[in-house]
Amino acid sequence: MIFAPQPLREGGTAGRLGYYDRGRTPYFASRLEPRLSYCLYVPHDYDEHSGEALDLVVLVHGTARWAETYRNGFADFAERERVIILAPLFPAGMSAPGELSSYKLIRHGGIAYDLVLLDMVAEVAERYRLRSERFLLHGFSGGGHFAHRFLFIHPERLLGVSIGAPGIVTLLDPDHDFWVGIRNFETVFGKRLDIDAMRHVPVHMVIGGEDKETWEIRLTPQDSWWMAGAERLAEANRLERLAALRQNLESHGIGVMQDIVPGVGHDGRAMVAAVQGWFSTVLAVSRKE
Repeated sequence: MIFAPQPLREGGTAGRLGYYDRGRTPYFASRLEPRLSYCLYVPHDYDEHSGEALDLVVLVHGTARWAETYRNGFADFAERERVIILAPLFPAGMSAPGELSSYKLIRHGGIAYDLVLLDMVAEVAERYRLRSERFLLHGFSGGGHFAHRFLFIHPERLLGVSIGAPGIVTLLDPDHDFWVGIRNFETVFGKRLDIDAMRHVPVHMVIGGEDKETWEIRLTPQDSWWMAGAERLAEANRLERLAALRQNLESHGIGVMQDIVPGVGHDGRAMVAAVQGWFSTVLAVSRKE
């Protein structure tokens, strides 16, 4: 069953905020798909009765599902930059026992992870005042899968997107079906690809300079991810795959800023400073417009 997000409501809070609605919040079940959940970080001095409106940052975990770790790592950033952090939790085993990757494809096993996330955003907008319906998005590894594909589907909702070291990338390739390319994009996602809208979204890529291991991402014809066209990047490491995605986006007029963190392998925690620095720049520009 595919769920549709509820409309974003203007103006913020739908009731009094309590002790657990600021700082590091509990996990809340999604109202659309209660098997999925999210936690927040809200600045401690946020006043529901003031006129202050905050920006929203969404952090999508990797395969290990360290949602709370990423949320906590952005707590000081949230206080300093006056943003709310939303960290969804997409559990493993959603489409089959033991599976780890359904959310990375955005639509899988009857769940539209993108639409559930958008409804989580709508829930936050009903409880807190947000400055815009656009938000910043970052994901590392499995979250990097999600982040770049979300950009393809919903560019109109993004203030900026930071793509961290995805293991397998989708290219703007009209000659292959999704996930390799976008030939059947409208059939899969029910909306047309809007490359012009993507050109208006600031894009950041971040990866460790030593992120060269391929044991987890090597593709063979026996893999469940294998499909026509997969062979072109089958043996590439994450650095090479991210470079291919950057080149592909730039060839379509989509600007990319990239950080390669020296001496670091596949560790999302080591990317946080680069992501926060880029987010701060995007927020500063946006708030002047």
